[in-house]
Amino acid sequence: MSVDVSVIIPSRDCQFAARTVEDIFRQAKGPVEVIMMIDGAWPDPPVKDHPNLTLVHKGVPMGMRDSINRGVQIAKGKYIMKSDDHCAFGEGFDEILKRDHKEDNWITIPARYSLDPIQWERTRGPICYMYLTFPYDHHDLFGTGFHGTKWHGPQGLHGSYWHLENERRRTKIDDMMIFQGSCYFMTRKHWEFMEGLDEENHYIMYDEAIELDFKTWLSGGRVIINKNTWYAHLHKGKTWKSKIDWHLSKRHKILSEIYNTDYWMNNRWPKQTRPLKWLIDKFSPLDGWPEGWESKLAEYYKTWKHKELFEQTGGRE
Repeated sequence: MSVDVSVIIPSRDCQFAARTVEDIFRQAKGPVEVIMMIDGAWPDPPVKDHPNLTLVHKGVPMGMRDSINRGVQIAKGKYIMKSDDHCAFGEGFDEILKRDHKEDNWITIPARYSLDPIQWERTRGPICYMYLTFPYDHHDLFGTGFHGTKWHGPQGLHGSYWHLENERRRTKIDDMMIFQGSCYFMTRKHWEFMEGLDEENHYIMYDEAIELDFKTWLSGGRVIINKNTWYAHLHKGKTWKSKIDWHLSKRHKILSEIYNTDYWMNNRWPKQTRPLKWLIDKFSPLDGWPEGWESKLAEYYKTWKHKELFEQTGGRE
């Protein structure tokens, strides 16, 4: 059976992996395959067999990036969708995403809701708009480096995360500056153009979205939110903490943030046709981004918290 959409699921010791697979096959309306890359123990409860399901146990845990890259290598579909192993989906998500995906150099994100894993239903949301933190400043939640965070209200109030969702709720296909990374959809052609995910110890798990987002926007592509369909993602927190890549050290996290900051602030990707400033200007004003920041990079670097570590390592282990 031919497939249109290949869903890649990196999985490590998540009790909801089997339910995620069942939800995909139940809600999809077109020919899809699911490729689950297992980076640890076999899923418990076990995943039920399906004709278009491939389970690959890697033997030795090598992290989420390795799982996604390997999964795409064996995928058969024209379209690639990555999903975490703790997500639910709207009915016909696959056909809607295919229908509205107009260009090969797009990444599409379904509207994101929170998932109640006990009732297996979507709850709060959607969250459709996030912005990038200024990487040289310390963010109370994330630390330094590039991160996607929810847009505050017009007065910067922490309780008004939903103002853009409310203001733009009737715009069903819209640009988004950055996405979370738990689910995304693109053509295989675009994945190959981006050369997949960098595995050279430069990035950690949550930098996946930063890398793909910058590669897309800065090479002339587009990252969009498609509110005609949705997915619901489990916020793990302390209750449902996943073990994917949590073996990485704090030092590795900091080195990833250092590498990202230097690489993208200085426009080092060979395939980019737009400078980072283009993306920042497109979505400005952004909280925390100083006016004229692009002309002050040397000044920020001098007072950067991680300047000494960067000079010692070049941002790498």
